[in-house]
Amino acid sequence: IAGTVIAAVVHLGTAWWMMNTIPNICNTTFLPSNSPWRCPSDRVFYDASVIWGLIGPRRIFGDLGIYSSINWFFLAGAVAPLLVWLGQKAYPDRQWIKLINMPVLIGATVQMPPATAVNYTCWIVVGFLFNNLIYRYHRAWWRRHNYVLSAALDAGLAFMGVLLYLSLGFQDINLD
Repeated sequence: IAGTVIAAVVHLGTAWWMMNTIPNICNTTFLPSNSPWRCPSDRVFYDASVIWGLIGPRRIFGDLGIYSSINWFFLAGAVAPLLVWLGQKAYPDRQWIKLINMPVLIGATVQMPPATAVNYTCWIVVGFLFNNLIYRYHRAWWRRHNYVLSAALDAGLAFMGVLLYLSLGFQDINLD
């Protein structure tokens, strides 16, 4: 609970600070052309109105659209838990199968929109390595260091993001 409260306060404080210190953040005509700052809500609602109102979902996700194959993932999302259930029934001696929660695994991809498939598979490999193999064969080490390692990896990612922003962003270096 404390982490959630701290994150909410920091997020609100950062947004408030940016809105008050960056001039013309919501008026892109007055911003420099290479400015990374944009007012987020304007573009989101505009894009949604174009997709659902002007163009229509059929021209994007239907038989006329380029994203029509995305609809098959609704079927995959409905079938995936059944496959885990069948695997559990076929191999009742494998206790780890019942720990697979497909809605959580599939839903986790929504929480990582900027992540690529490489990021997602690295997360799965590290999770499997530490929560299965090291837990099984080096349980004392796992008990002592696993959650500290998890926090260190999260903190390292956050510090690296800040470091990259400071070192590359202020020098107008773009990685596109």
